[in-house]
Amino acid sequence: MAERLTTTTFETKRFNMRAILRSDAKALFGTFSDEAQCRYMSQPHFTSVEQLADWLTDSEWPGRTWVAIDKLDGSLAGRYVASPGRDDGVLELGYVTTTGRQGHGVATECMTALVDHLFMEGGVRRLYLEIDAENLASVRLADRLGFTCEGCLRQHEITHKGLCDMLVYGLLHTEWLNQTLQQSNGC
Repeated sequence: MAERLTTTTFETKRFNMRAILRSDAKALFGTFSDEAQCRYMSQPHFTSVEQLADWLTDSEWPGRTWVAIDKLDGSLAGRYVASPGRDDGVLELGYVTTTGRQGHGVATECMTALVDHLFMEGGVRRLYLEIDAENLASVRLADRLGFTCEGCLRQHEITHKGLCDMLVYGLLHTEWLNQTLQQSNGC
């Protein structure tokens, strides 16, 4: 098993991105306890803060979790994760923006910074997202970030809402570098 990486702190224009704490479950509970907000997750909504805290801080889960803390008011705006893929150098990403912050560019800003952070750490050649095909907001975010839709895994996952098609979006380190270079050159 690969050595577990440290969840290092970094920042965006509006947010400090830090490792999740068990106490963050209270701020996330409003989102994770809402059935509609958890529609595209692989499991149903949570029914207690304690249950959510156990899931968020499960020591057996091999991934890393950051929370976005608003620099102005200290509120928690979202949860962002990177978990090991099947091969070295590959990570699966995920995110949830808190209910009151959706539609304000939080996910775009934080995911852009997370992608940059993970590629800058070194050793990562590919990032990917598995998105429920009905989750159009996540599809739009993947497109905005420059991920490529690599395929649809039909009837791939059974979740609390039934059988789901999953879209796989991927981004290579070289693609991110080229995209960043083009943006810095004003292209």
